[in-house]
Amino acid sequence: MKLIVRDLTKKYNEKVVLDAVNFTFEKGKIYGLLGRNGAGKTTFFNCLNEDIPMDGGIIEIKDEKGISPLKPDDIGYVLSTPAVPEFLTGREFLKFFISINHDKMADVKTEDEYFDMIRIDREDRDRLIKDYSHGMKNKMMMLVHIIANPKILLLDEPLTSFDVVVAEEMKQLLRQIKKERILIFSTHIMELALDLCDEIVLLHHGKLEQISMNGDHEAFKAMILERLKEDEHERVEDPISAE
Repeated sequence: MKLIVRDLTKKYNEKVVLDAVNFTFEKGKIYGLLGRNGAGKTTFFNCLNEDIPMDGGIIEIKDEKGISPLKPDDIGYVLSTPAVPEFLTGREFLKFFISINHDKMADVKTEDEYFDMIRIDREDRDRLIKDYSHGMKNKMMMLVHIIANPKILLLDEPLTSFDVVVAEEMKQLLRQIKKERILIFSTHIMELALDLCDEIVLLHHGKLEQISMNGDHEAFKAMILERLKEDEHERVEDPISAE
């Protein structure tokens, strides 16, 4: 399976944030999306998720059935700020999500098995989500998107609220689920991207550029930094991420 982006363009008034972007993402990989603040990472995700309209371009899925337009059910979007129903308990939210996605789930587990997967303690499973920590809410968001089983999973800074141990657990979970999905992971932390991701993609000058990872770790980091510094005087502020 492939996610094919053709000539994706997005402007705000006369400012071009995404400039005829062309890129192909492949199943089984975690792509690390790096870019300066305001480079357009959030705009790119919002265009893929149809949260904002594109000004031009086509986004398609290619699989064994052929090529078809990207549909809302094909994509999941884990935001950096979790959007969860705080008036429900963790178990109520999980039960609801399982019920509406049951037909799409190949291997339905019990609620407690899902809680175990993301290491939510038993005493927390029947608490109101409003009493969860930010990190626990993020865990729940990540879990329900995994349950929904989208073909493409967009991850916008999902690990920044976790402590070191939980972040490592979440990285292992993402590595486990990538086999049948395309994961695009936006982060400002280069070391995290290099540790977790199979491919590094830079968003600069309004384009996506895949950077070949070589064996010299420090030289690779230096090369990425040098590319991103080129945007210092040329980049256009992304109105969404600037809010």
